[in-house]
Amino acid sequence: MPFQGGSCGHTAKSGREAESFKEQGNAYYAKKDYNEAYNYYTKAIDMCPNNASYYGNRAATLMMLGRFREALGDAQQSVRLDDSFVRGHLREGKCHLSLGNAMAACRSFQRALELDHKNAQAQQEFKNANAVMEYEKIAEVDFEKRDFRKVVFCMDRALEFAPACHRFKILKAECLAMLGRYPEAQFVASDILRMDSTNADALYVRGLCLYYEDCIEKAVQFFVQALRMAPDHEKACVACRNAKALKAKKEDGNKAFKEGNYKLAYELYTEALGIDPNNIKTNAKLYCNRGTVNSKLRQLEDAIEDCTNAVKLDDTYIKAYLRRAQCYMDTEQFEEAVRDYEKVYQTEKTKEHKQLLKNAQLELKKSKRKDYYKILGVDKNASEDEIKKAYRKRALMHHPDRHSGASAEVQKEEEKKFKEVGEAFTILSDPKKKTRYDSGQDLDEEGMNMGDFDANNIFKAFFGGPGGFSFEASGPGNFYFQFG
Repeated sequence: MPFQGGSCGHTAKSGREAESFKEQGNAYYAKKDYNEAYNYYTKAIDMCPNNASYYGNRAATLMMLGRFREALGDAQQSVRLDDSFVRGHLREGKCHLSLGNAMAACRSFQRALELDHKNAQAQQEFKNANAVMEYEKIAEVDFEKRDFRKVVFCMDRALEFAPACHRFKILKAECLAMLGRYPEAQFVASDILRMDSTNADALYVRGLCLYYEDCIEKAVQFFVQALRMAPDHEKACVACRNAKALKAKKEDGNKAFKEGNYKLAYELYTEALGIDPNNIKTNAKLYCNRGTVNSKLRQLEDAIEDCTNAVKLDDTYIKAYLRRAQCYMDTEQFEEAVRDYEKVYQTEKTKEHKQLLKNAQLELKKSKRKDYYKILGVDKNASEDEIKKAYRKRALMHHPDRHSGASAEVQKEEEKKFKEVGEAFTILSDPKKKTRYDSGQDLDEEGMNMGDFDANNIFKAFFGGPGGFSFEASGPGNFYFQFG
């Protein structure tokens, strides 16, 4: 209950009227109707403006309404009128603490303890004020260390005692933005702006959130507005400069890319990446854009690295996964491609993504079989004649009779290659089998047991001979064969 003592110094009648208003205010205060209590305490003050208790009572009411700055004025007036007013000093200290001025709060609580050294509330509030000062010191050090989570923790603890401190809220919001927790940061800043639309710090934090969410044009508007309110706002100034530079470089890079000037686009995206390492979302897009440029320049490993950097910054960035997956496909790293396409399909189950995944899975399956094109040394689009010429060359190169004088180990290896060459030719020279092979079908399931091939019969059928043959030297490094 608010303090009820004090003196008036006016006529007895006005004193009685003031006391009546105060009593009515106390009644409303007890019923928690703080607006009506405020009205009656104001009437009491108007009748008797030199009564410390009336200001103390109204200060208590304003504190309950969350109007701490107005309450502070009343509390200060109450102790000016009566410096021995312990509750007045307590309320002044409580207002200072609620507004985040812990040092001033300590002075008020110390004065209350000088007047009443056993006052339990003053003792506890003094400890609370010191705790807030300690949280401030820790937060300041941790902000410099960029340990933003710890700063948020400290500010949450401090705000338990200083719920009306805009400074603590802004620091918390700024750190939330640095941690990528934009909705929380926006909520805090917007809450302050509802009470004070000209608060430059809150405008800066709103802009910072938009900036880090890659809404750069809107961000610049908030930074400019913050600078109008506080022209010397250093953080808003730096952020505004970075935002404008980032936007310009990115747009120039996009323009160069569209014009096919990939080397210039690469340089511009690289310069943009150096502007602000803290802008994670924009930098993720810049890495992906540069990855696209590298893929156009056929620097596929560099493209993969750029896309990897993009998804490290933003693991929800579908475009970067798709770009990297295509680069993996182009470099025949099919397991990695399948992994990326699976990630994409789990996130966005579209027909297109499902088909991309199926294609990658097929290529992975095909990559684990024998590569008949590689065995013959031909391209996958080789013509029938090219396949025949390749078989002729490889069959003669690896025929066992040609290596009859070699070591047992070499003979075994060449015989294996000879069989593989025959197997490859059998499949790729038959249009139906080739189609099945190219489509990734299991050839054994199609009734073609790959262990049933006879490489010698294939060789004889191709060269048209009736039986065995022998190789003869026809000059240095040259051989010819004849059938027996």
